[in-house]
Amino acid sequence: MLFQIYGENAGWQLFGWLMVFVCLIAVNEIARRSKAGGIFCFLILPAALTVYFIAIQVGAANGSEWALNNDTYVHMNGWFHYAKLYAATAGCIGFMMLKYHWGIGKKDWFKIFPFAIVAINILIAVGSDFESGVRGAMALAAQGDRWWLSSENVWLYGGWWNWVNGIAGILNIFCMTGWLGIYTSRKKHDMLWPDMTWCFIVAYDIWNFAYTYNNLPTHSWYCGVALLLAPTFAAMLWNKGGWIQNRANTLALWCMFAQVFPLFQEQGKFAVLPVLYKDGVMDAAVRPVSVNPTMQGVIALLALAANVLCLAAVIKRAKEQKKNPYTNEIFTDQRDFKLAMARAEKQ
Repeated sequence: MLFQIYGENAGWQLFGWLMVFVCLIAVNEIARRSKAGGIFCFLILPAALTVYFIAIQVGAANGSEWALNNDTYVHMNGWFHYAKLYAATAGCIGFMMLKYHWGIGKKDWFKIFPFAIVAINILIAVGSDFESGVRGAMALAAQGDRWWLSSENVWLYGGWWNWVNGIAGILNIFCMTGWLGIYTSRKKHDMLWPDMTWCFIVAYDIWNFAYTYNNLPTHSWYCGVALLLAPTFAAMLWNKGGWIQNRANTLALWCMFAQVFPLFQEQGKFAVLPVLYKDGVMDAAVRPVSVNPTMQGVIALLALAANVLCLAAVIKRAKEQKKNPYTNEIFTDQRDFKLAMARAEKQ
């Protein structure tokens, strides 16, 4: 219905998804439970990769074959992937500062950081969505269809669904409540945001899946399903209140992996295409002829509906409680909130 998972590679595709899902959960546990693990994952590793990325760009600018043919340069050279990687990593570092009370992480005003960095990450995706909508309209005017080739040599099909989902993303920012309600868990494993309960998480997951499905179609089986479900799975079962930290950790680590090993999800037995590519192939050298964009529109509309409902619930609760939902916590009666607060160290 959403993805082309059938034939001789179906078993490998499902195994690849399970492998990514399990590995993301495992590496998140290492990063969150150990200070050394967090420092390695979000300070040392990104620093080393930055040197690698700069070397590739310098080599490509000088016409070096090794750089021009490097998988990162060929398949992951768009602005979005780098912006997302470093924005997510910045979030992880900021969350560790709050969790361990490093530097300005001790200050009450810095509690606004989680909201700010999540909003920035959402706006990066919204900008990418709108870009695809514009490029699709330009392609329709010039070529008679909505296909446009990204800088990473992926054919994307831009249309009204991008605008709808972009609006859903903007609404999702206003669904975040209790901006200053940031705590540290007693065991120092987690930065907690208790007011970010299932209401926001569901709205965010649907919106973000729609974004990946529409704009990162050749990756969405992994970054749109496995990557979204891994932090949600952990938050729902054993890490109450820690969803946003889970999300940042897994997103940053996945971006690092995908930036260095893009062919894992783009070629071979683990690659999965959505039903958008009706011919069952995505060849950068050949402009697609057949297309099935139905699910792009359906998922974008679901994302908009989910975020409208979530925002309506926020507004309703704010009025009933006579509270500003952004400077105050409004989901205090929910079980998830109570369980998260039970884990928090005393203020």
